Amino acid sequence: MNEKVVEALRAAFPNEILVVNEFRGELTVVVNKNKIAQICTFLRDHADFKFDSIRDVCGADYYRPEDRFEVVYNIYSLQHNFRLRLKVRVDESDPHVPSVTSVWTGANWAERETYDMFGIVFDGHPDMRRIYMPEEFAYHPLRKDFPLMGIPGSLPLPRK
Repeated sequence: MNEKVVEALRAAFPNEILVVNEFRGELTVVVNKNKIAQICTFLRDHADFKFDSIRDVCGADYYRPEDRFEVVYNIYSLQHNFRLRLKVRVDESDPHVPSVTSVWTGANWAERETYDMFGIVFDGHPDMRRIYMPEEFAYHPLRKDFPLMGIPGSLPLPRK
């Protein structure tokens, strides 16, 4: 199935597939971030794959000058009992990625969590607001440059 998915993606999106990696039978495909919604729609609707659910959307901070962040999409085909990991790379200077909530509504809260913790904005998301931290909180706690002990005074705490 891995080869079939890669062949179909390369045929449909020849310039958008950046990296293909298979490790211990698990397939990971890094794609152009601007085409993530179209690629997800293709994988959902393709008769041979039917990736009918998104299991998770999360972020990663590699703290490097280019492509600092990655957004990771774990999708699943119930019909074929097959998992696929899609990734997009995101620059710190332009932390925007198209939302996939129009493809799978289950991406809603996971995209909000990734926005809240990493500051990656999902363009086209129906409710892009913070999920854990207050809206006025100016930081993103899972970024590698966020201090481990937090920033004193950055969050008003309740009095005893």
